[in-house]
Amino acid sequence: MSRVAKRPIALPKGVELNIQSENVSVKGPKGTLSIDKPAGIDVKIEDGQALLSAANDELVPLTGTLRAIIANMVHGVSEGFERKLELVGVGYRASMQGQDLNLSLGFSHPILFKAPEGITIATPTQTEIVVQGADKQRVGEVAAKIRGFRPPEPYKGKGVKYAGENIIRKEAKKA
Repeated sequence: MSRVAKRPIALPKGVELNIQSENVSVKGPKGTLSIDKPAGIDVKIEDGQALLSAANDELVPLTGTLRAIIANMVHGVSEGFERKLELVGVGYRASMQGQDLNLSLGFSHPILFKAPEGITIATPTQTEIVVQGADKQRVGEVAAKIRGFRPPEPYKGKGVKYAGENIIRKEAKKA
């Protein structure tokens, strides 16, 4: 069996794991998340830990994937996930207008981005954006969508980048 699938998932206090025949849902202080469970994979709760097992060898890789997804769901509803973005460039600014993110990225018009349900966006400074939520995949998708409005370019490094992202620079043409 997969080494990932063998590891138990610790359930912190305040997190509830509900297992139905075709669905697994996790409820915690930050919200509720659920996923469809493939047939042939069993999820059991023993001693405050969730254990997964596959019915046959063909389902072992899928069991490891499901275990990782459920572990991310447990972490998300208990602590949450966050992605930080930085704006690099003269005049590049971000601000919140109610629930909408207003971005000035050097275009002739500002970009208004509506935060999807379950995601909170904050701007601690004009050049920082923090995307938070319980669902790891949705947090990553929203951060990637915001970054996609003006990805960092390789010559001056201007654009929207992830915090800590290393932009590989190119040398300009020489005459």
